[in-house]
Amino acid sequence: MTLEQLKIFLEVARLEHVTRAAEALHLTQSAVSAAISALEARHGVILFDRVGRRIALTEAGRLFVDEARAVMERARAAELALADLGGSASGVLRVHASQTVASYWLPSRLVAYHERFPRVDLRLIVGNTQSAVEAVVTGEADLAVVEGEVVVPDLQRSTVAEDRLVLVVGRRHAWADGRKLVASDLLETNWIMREAGSGTRAAFESQLSSLGLDPQALSVVLEMPSNEAAMAAVEAGLSATVLSSRATQFHSMAGRLHVVDFPMPLRRFSAAYHSERHVTRALRSMLDLLDEDFGDEGLAGVAGTG
Repeated sequence: MTLEQLKIFLEVARLEHVTRAAEALHLTQSAVSAAISALEARHGVILFDRVGRRIALTEAGRLFVDEARAVMERARAAELALADLGGSASGVLRVHASQTVASYWLPSRLVAYHERFPRVDLRLIVGNTQSAVEAVVTGEADLAVVEGEVVVPDLQRSTVAEDRLVLVVGRRHAWADGRKLVASDLLETNWIMREAGSGTRAAFESQLSSLGLDPQALSVVLEMPSNEAAMAAVEAGLSATVLSSRATQFHSMAGRLHVVDFPMPLRRFSAAYHSERHVTRALRSMLDLLDEDFGDEGLAGVAGTG
């Protein structure tokens, strides 16, 4: 049994399709099929049922997935430990970030990190707060940088920036006239919301609860998977949304969105990593850079957005 065979097995198990797994791994279909056949023949077990052109994990295959993942994780930990012995930050650093962070705050920090530590191969995956945190828990990511709350056992969290939410509407909405809103007014319009799992949505729903409003009482007409999609929908209609001031700044300055006079909470961007996994020089260097940057920035990133 080789690490390459385990890697192939896990990708086929994830996709339940040999051709797609081969494409994802940049291998030929015959090489993937041969690796699976070799595993099954050597150990006298059937890992997949072949049903027409598709495959599905057998019970033995399902049980083997966790073991294979554990072996691959230990192999990666050993590789990272060796890389650290080289004396300076190197190797691969997998960063998963939520959309607001990845689009409006993190890029300049990644550039600064690359300039300082050019031997590190940075890999960024963009999702939402929930998916980024889950990636750290499962070992798919070394670091999550998110705008949502992180309350997960075994994860270490540190604040790296602060951000202000704003309530925005399009030019045709009645609230674009500058009126001051009270909490009950929020029930009088339709809403465009980010998807479940979004840190922005979670923060807004938390605020609603603190105001004595049930988030389920809002008239949500659309859920959007990105900030840009939510803003485009609000600009085109008569609904409202809540997003980061960093996301809406350009649109509001251009007059396409109006920031409504309603107090919105300050929130924190967080960096989170797994406390039980080896903290590599590459990861420690990133944490130090983000902490250093936060000390310099303070509230500058949210000034004037109240």
